[in-house]
Amino acid sequence: MAATRPGRLPGRHRRPAERQATYGEVIAIGEFRALWLAQGLSLLGDQLSRVALSVLVFERTESSLATASVYALTYLPPIVGGPLLAGLADRYARRHIMIVCDLLRAVMVALMAIPGTSFPSLCALVFCVVLLSAPFSAARAALLPELLEGDRYVAGSALQNMTNQGAQMLGFAVGGALIMGMGPYRALALDASTFLASALILVSGVRRRSAPIQGDTNRPSMWTMTRAGAKLVFGDPRLRTLVLFAWLCGFYVLPEGIATPYAAVLAKDPGQISFIAGLLMGAMPTGTVVGAFLFSRYVTPSRRLHVMGWMAMLTCAPLVLCAMRPPLPAVLVLWFVSGVGGAYQLAANAAFVQCVPAERRGQAFGLVQSGLLAAQGVGILIGGAAAVKLGPEAVVALAGAAGFVVAAALALFWIEARKKIIEKVRTGATT
Repeated sequence: MAATRPGRLPGRHRRPAERQATYGEVIAIGEFRALWLAQGLSLLGDQLSRVALSVLVFERTESSLATASVYALTYLPPIVGGPLLAGLADRYARRHIMIVCDLLRAVMVALMAIPGTSFPSLCALVFCVVLLSAPFSAARAALLPELLEGDRYVAGSALQNMTNQGAQMLGFAVGGALIMGMGPYRALALDASTFLASALILVSGVRRRSAPIQGDTNRPSMWTMTRAGAKLVFGDPRLRTLVLFAWLCGFYVLPEGIATPYAAVLAKDPGQISFIAGLLMGAMPTGTVVGAFLFSRYVTPSRRLHVMGWMAMLTCAPLVLCAMRPPLPAVLVLWFVSGVGGAYQLAANAAFVQCVPAERRGQAFGLVQSGLLAAQGVGILIGGAAAVKLGPEAVVALAGAAGFVVAAALALFWIEARKKIIEKVRTGATT
């Protein structure tokens, strides 16, 4: 009889290996492909428009604060109405919500693309476009677990994450060069067309589903749903810790918001600023693509939860070295490594799904997404103001140091909170 290792039971008593879903079986699901492609198209246009707005404002004002303020407008609107509007994803059919939001955003971005649009009008349209992203993102995030179960959800999230970051990388890196050739207004027109394409893909590729909450008379008010969602998310220690892990991105996304002023410091020729800004903005998304692939492909579901705290610290630590004012190649490497650490969000997202009831996912995801965008917007706004006095290198380093401290504290809280979730993951993997 073959010998067995001490402390392990033979045969059927041994814990089966955790099953990891493959990308192929996820891509084979038609509805997921539609969500995947629609999101990638709209994000590609979004990143192109962000570069266009950032370069346009910096050329007009040569102000770090003004540039960061407009960039922050792509993150701040959820503070005002995101949590409230996200509840629409639980009150109405999620497919319908996504299509309507895409069409409305296409119209608004088309108005932004009209030459001569005043600066206040441009800012107001940006605000409304981003505000509509709250119900769209909440509906998409709540629909995804219905299409993908178990570790397929993690594989699908990884694919979407890599695609999203790839769209950012392509939009940021190529955006500067395209804008030099086509101009910012044509870039905005291209963004409007991506929203239309996204809506058409959703119409043809995602089947109709009924609203999670049935009946008109028994539906709670939006305020009631918002309060209930906040109580659900922040009343559970596990969910609260996972939410704070998600919002940690407010620290490590800050460099993107001041990438253009940072590029101005690094550029030897003013004509290179937009190109260098695109490279800087694309460095972190590139790292996240690599990190998401490795994290989802080679790390088991339960192990992801174990290393999540370390990965969160990794995403902030490299930014501290920007205090040494390294040259452009070194800065790109540091920001790339920071992006690799950001792959911890996959584990946090999967754990969050397991802890939230299906009929309340829209509101819960909406609250998290709104807070996530708000954290990024506030961080970028503060960073832009601080960069005027301290310089962009010092601000990036301070953001990295503060984020590292917060990530270390969350990692300690997570040690106890993760035990029950890991057991759920293992049970699901063996059934």
